[in-house]
Amino acid sequence: MQDKYNLTREQNIFIAKRNIVDYIWKSANLEGIGVTYPETQAIYDGGVVNGLTVDKIIAINNLKYAWQFILKNEDIEYDYNALCHIHKLVADKLVLDQELGRIRTTPVNIGGTKWKPQFPIESQIKEELVALLNQSEKTKTEIAIEIMLSVMRRQMFIDGNKRVAMLFANKIMIDNGCGILTIAQDDQEVFYEKLIKYYESGDMVDLKQWIYENCIDGIDLNNN
Repeated sequence: MQDKYNLTREQNIFIAKRNIVDYIWKSANLEGIGVTYPETQAIYDGGVVNGLTVDKIIAINNLKYAWQFILKNEDIEYDYNALCHIHKLVADKLVLDQELGRIRTTPVNIGGTKWKPQFPIESQIKEELVALLNQSEKTKTEIAIEIMLSVMRRQMFIDGNKRVAMLFANKIMIDNGCGILTIAQDDQEVFYEKLIKYYESGDMVDLKQWIYENCIDGIDLNNN
């Protein structure tokens, strides 16, 4: 699984900033936060949007702040603490304060399946992250996708796991000039079908390949 893009970090940040509202809009809708692109743009720009719940507006602003965090901070380690900090940004004012940036202690249900994730264990998450990051035979793109899917399946947090997982993976992608992981609106139904199969089986091979083929955005600026 080769890197599709070989950009500098600055080039990758340029692409991310140019399309950031689109990425936020898609990410929000992936977790059932029903907003339109124009509504997302208006919220991002600090405008007033009538007809939306306060929680939806907060969720969009939180994604904005989380994206700003991963774009501005190059030296952040790809570790458990970074995952928890991203969750604090994504879930601020949407979950109880004592749940921000902390692994969940209550069971959760996953829509579309009877499968239930086990309670997350901090030491296991840390060990898994280290093991995934140290796969020297794999590209950064493949490692980022694997970490994203692993974090999604772990269901570390009470809410916002897919948002956290994608942002964390995109931190790896951007820092290494590999493009942006984003799931188009038209692809979200297929993504969920494959995600449920992955949750139930623990086998990410099919979903990982599908994401690689369909969900990496970028421009080969070096050839322009």
